[in-house]
Amino acid sequence: MAAEAAEPIPQPPRAKPDPNAPVSAAETPIENLLDRPPEPLFSDIPLPFAPASRLGTALTGDQQQGTLYLMAKLTRDSDPLDRGLTWRIYSETTNAEGELELIAKSEGGDAEFRLDPGAYLIHTAFGHATAVNRMVMGREVKAKMVILNAGGIKLDAALDEATPLDGPVTFDIYGMEYDERGERDLIVKDASPGSIIRLSSDTYHIVSRYGDANSVVRADIQVLPGKLTEARVYHKAAEITLKLVNEDGGEAIANTTWSVLSPGGDVVVEAVGAFPSFVLAAGEYEVLARNNDQTFQRKFVVEAGLDREVEVLAKAPEDVLRERTNLPN
Repeated sequence: MAAEAAEPIPQPPRAKPDPNAPVSAAETPIENLLDRPPEPLFSDIPLPFAPASRLGTALTGDQQQGTLYLMAKLTRDSDPLDRGLTWRIYSETTNAEGELELIAKSEGGDAEFRLDPGAYLIHTAFGHATAVNRMVMGREVKAKMVILNAGGIKLDAALDEATPLDGPVTFDIYGMEYDERGERDLIVKDASPGSIIRLSSDTYHIVSRYGDANSVVRADIQVLPGKLTEARVYHKAAEITLKLVNEDGGEAIANTTWSVLSPGGDVVVEAVGAFPSFVLAAGEYEVLARNNDQTFQRKFVVEAGLDREVEVLAKAPEDVLRERTNLPN
């Protein structure tokens, strides 16, 4: 009888599952793909401070939020940046206008944010170098390092090795890819010579303009991570000043309208005034000067680095022909 009492009591079988019951998805944590090896752009770093213990106490106020501590480097092996950074925290979902809501912003070096539990997009900017990462926050303290994989570029221009150009020179920086309209993405417009521009590591299309006419130089330049790339472009051009005069070396005639044409007849630049000046690329040109319903013209050549005046005589074509006919043999 004692042996029989020690035997386990058999359990009744489980009820058959309902085939119409909804199937619940397995609970798996959302993975941050940018944390994957071997080159994570958004990685864990040792906490710079010890998080306060929240166990066993009621959560009130800030204790219901998580703490996110962010730092950034140009490359994996460089030191953390201590200035020049802009951090923006966006909600992952859009608002009624279809835009991401800006939750918080910080400028300088490293940054600390108190965030409600949820998913966020972390936008990091260092000049024109940017990175976007996704972060899921709870009530814990997290510390992350952003690897920007960025460098810098410093541009200048010259006529030759001994003649640098300070102005009027500008640089436009474009991406290498073309959009559906056949245009490149403009990243930086009208950058000045000598300025340092922070960019993501990549190859860029540089367009340099000397003056506002046709002196344009293009080049493709690579920016390396953690490096400052210095590049110089050379313009073959000169500054030309136009004058409409009654005689060689005479006073310029005011209220004159000017058109400078290429050898093919295309208009290169136009202006109104007594002393218009242009920077023109080296080559051959024809200038038309209009004054008092009369048009005067002259052909001239621009030589690289040779700034000069070009005078146009205010004489009708028959007057010029008469002078040439009366020249002594």
